[in-house]
Amino acid sequence: MDTGGSSESPAELKKAKSKTPRKPKESILKQKSPAEFFAENKNIAGFDNPGKCLYTTVREFVENSLDSAESVSELPVVEVTIEEIGKRQFNSMIGLVDRERVDAALYDDYETDKARERRLAKEARAQEIQAKYASLGKKVKEATASKGIKGRGEASFYRVTCKDNGKEMPHDDIPNMFGRVLSGTKYGLKQTRGKFGLSAKMALIWSKMSTGLPIEISSAMKGQNYVSFCRLDIDIHRNIPHVYSHEKRKNKDRWRGAEIQVVIEGNWTTYRSKILHYMRQMAVITPYAQFLFKFLSDAPDKNVTIRFARRTDVMPPVPLEMKHHPSSVDLLLIKRLITETTKLNLLQFLQHEFVNISRSYAERLIGEMGPDFNPKMAVKSLTSQQIVRVHQLFRQAKFDDPSGDCLSPAGEYNLRLGIIKELHLDMVATYSGSAQVFEGHPFIVKAGVSVGGKDVKQGLNIFRFANRILLLFEQGSDVVTRTALKRINWSSYKINQMQDKIGVFVSIVSTKIPFKGTGKEYIGDDISEIAAAVKSAIQ
Repeated sequence: MDTGGSSESPAELKKAKSKTPRKPKESILKQKSPAEFFAENKNIAGFDNPGKCLYTTVREFVENSLDSAESVSELPVVEVTIEEIGKRQFNSMIGLVDRERVDAALYDDYETDKARERRLAKEARAQEIQAKYASLGKKVKEATASKGIKGRGEASFYRVTCKDNGKEMPHDDIPNMFGRVLSGTKYGLKQTRGKFGLSAKMALIWSKMSTGLPIEISSAMKGQNYVSFCRLDIDIHRNIPHVYSHEKRKNKDRWRGAEIQVVIEGNWTTYRSKILHYMRQMAVITPYAQFLFKFLSDAPDKNVTIRFARRTDVMPPVPLEMKHHPSSVDLLLIKRLITETTKLNLLQFLQHEFVNISRSYAERLIGEMGPDFNPKMAVKSLTSQQIVRVHQLFRQAKFDDPSGDCLSPAGEYNLRLGIIKELHLDMVATYSGSAQVFEGHPFIVKAGVSVGGKDVKQGLNIFRFANRILLLFEQGSDVVTRTALKRINWSSYKINQMQDKIGVFVSIVSTKIPFKGTGKEYIGDDISEIAAAVKSAIQ
């Protein structure tokens, strides 16, 4: 008899129910602050791993100090100290009580008794074999380092301090200068050392991620009776400063300058050579600066103190901010300039917001734009279609090249002096090119070639600088490296590029350095104007 019920068993019903597709969760629109973006993509700013984080922190601090001193035409004096902090000291700093291990097997570096016996027995056998060979007078191979115990090891922490004699920071501006990403004073169109405009902010973000400790800033004006002191970190999600202390302290010594201190996770062992190489090369490109570098550790044999003395009082001029060249702008930039301009009509806008557009040439451009344009029309009334027409004409019309007067190269004299000072060469020749242009941006290439010298290896030793900063990574893809290796016939200069000790120094300055790669560590080989200028300068 049919009861009208289901003939399926409970198990079959359960199985059928499990096959019912799940409804996808509704996606929620989220936003990220600039600080949050760089925290999650820290490799973009050169913070790939603890060792490189330590290196990049030092570099950002040093370059910030040089910019600060040069902006007020002060001969830079920069002191950098890296202090190693032990686990016990770090725990004390953050108020954490040391605790002994209770469950040893819980840890990644745990080793069982049997595994330890096997490892020690293997090491003992290796020592016996070495002793046997040594007694027979046979050549003994160096024992390979034992892999030891598996484990990531404990983190290493360092206090990085940078002190300079540069421009003071206004007391009320300090929190936003350090605690708000993508805020600063270097966003005009001019030659700058920075790559992202992050300055010390990325070091603060890394400090927050690795130690949770705030950054400390001290700043004072010359003759000022107080020192501005600020201890802060950054609210990553809101991109605003979190200020712990902001006060004015007595300036008994009438000190002037700035001091920045931060505690971060790092790795001095793996990046020691790169940090010291960086300091030495910065002394080459800025011989008018005085550097003092210190590494301090509880183990005295690890301590390092190096002083790079100033060798000249000749400083390059301060880079000047310039207006945009018509051939270098895009639609978005034109719209921003229209929004920000104080000029009322189109003629004034073209004449005063761009370089190399005279009044008569602006009138010719407006006449070429069509009947919908006239010199006295309100520039802020331009429609989107009219702005596109302006942009199209900018790309097609002829304009004089921008001047290189706004640039501030190190100077041929300083480059030559820096090379001689640090490398003690047998022979060196330098060359300074004239200003050239790519995509509406002026650039200048200076080069030096040396033979022999202290600590110079056989073959080509290539040193690259962009806007007076050292480029240390991704050398093989750089336009300087490729030019020196593939486009220069060294034999025609009686130079053996495999056996002679050759130094190739190339410095490029521009209002726009065409960096490549996520970390902006090299200049691409795809811009013919720069490649040709580099080859000419080396030759």
